[in-house]
Amino acid sequence: MNATVLKFGGSSFLHPKDYGRVAGHIADRLAAGKNKIVAVVSAMSGTTGNLKAVMLDVNKQASPSNLDAALATGEMLSTCLLEAAVSRLGIPVMSLNAYSLGIRTNSDFGRASIDSLDPKPIIAAFQKHDVVIAAGAQAIDQSGRLTMLGRNSSDLTAVVIASTLGEDACEIYSDVPGIYTADPYLVPGAQLIPEIAYRAILQMSRHGAKVLYHRAVDYAEKHGITIVCKSLTGDGAVTGTFVTGHGNACSVTVVRDVPVLSCASLQECDNLCALLARHEINAIRVDDSDGMGICIVSDIDFALGLVARTNTSSVPIGSTSAVTELDSSVLRVHLHSDYERAISLARQIHERMYPAAVSEPFGSRMAGQPSAYSSPLFRANNTPGNPR
Repeated sequence: MNATVLKFGGSSFLHPKDYGRVAGHIADRLAAGKNKIVAVVSAMSGTTGNLKAVMLDVNKQASPSNLDAALATGEMLSTCLLEAAVSRLGIPVMSLNAYSLGIRTNSDFGRASIDSLDPKPIIAAFQKHDVVIAAGAQAIDQSGRLTMLGRNSSDLTAVVIASTLGEDACEIYSDVPGIYTADPYLVPGAQLIPEIAYRAILQMSRHGAKVLYHRAVDYAEKHGITIVCKSLTGDGAVTGTFVTGHGNACSVTVVRDVPVLSCASLQECDNLCALLARHEINAIRVDDSDGMGICIVSDIDFALGLVARTNTSSVPIGSTSAVTELDSSVLRVHLHSDYERAISLARQIHERMYPAAVSEPFGSRMAGQPSAYSSPLFRANNTPGNPR
């Protein structure tokens, strides 16, 4: 069917007014073409972290299924807010969440894998509506329990919906217009990459590049979905990068607060690395004066849960920062306990890769800086005159 799939990340919703801005863009897209629109949304910036903190404050041993059910409410709220903003413009719109999207998964709570897809709920919604707002990152298992597809996994929802509707592309909107050779907020002179191959961005994503969720890239490659990375500006949408089967670029990534686990033996290290590899999670072996261990650089929450459920003596002993340099022939990871030194190293590596790059400030950092409105539920409870 003729449908355009758009995904808006948490950085698109720093303030309540941003839902109106996104709704305006959706209205413009409808006016410009005949396609119906599916808008996949993430939780408002900062909400997921707040929800998790509150849950763990209530019960530090909350079950994975309980956590998934709680965290999914962030996307559900965002879906309701965007539906309200689109409806205000007089556009026929309907929202769907995990229970009505038609995506079924296994029961690996925290990072479930997709078992089956049913396009009928979205197709049925399009019979009376021009726009469907879909809650990202969530589905249900075969028993009807809510599952999350992973942290920051709304990209995967968008790619899956595009595939099940028979579309060959989906658009991913974030606070940057595309994929860069480094985080442009941290590394002056980072270069926008116009086109990049699935395999190349998959490596970058699994080593800390946050523009795309790595499992979304993997799914897109397997199903032939082109990912178009964009951002919304005051002058409209800006297209930065096409993720296809072609293109490559040298890059450097930085990940802060990578957990380090101590292992009792070399065999335990090997077993944990093998376990994580089976779940496509990157783990780096650490060998220093403190003994043997591993650090985990992707899907951290899910990985720590996996390790906790194994019969090992491994324990978290701290965190570090990981700097990864990638090109066609080299994948090298550097660990630094000091984040500022890690950033400095990343800049040095990037300057070596791109000596002629122009160093221009990209702007103030948005990602990782929740707005004052990032969690309306909690904000309402703390306004003057309301009981705490």
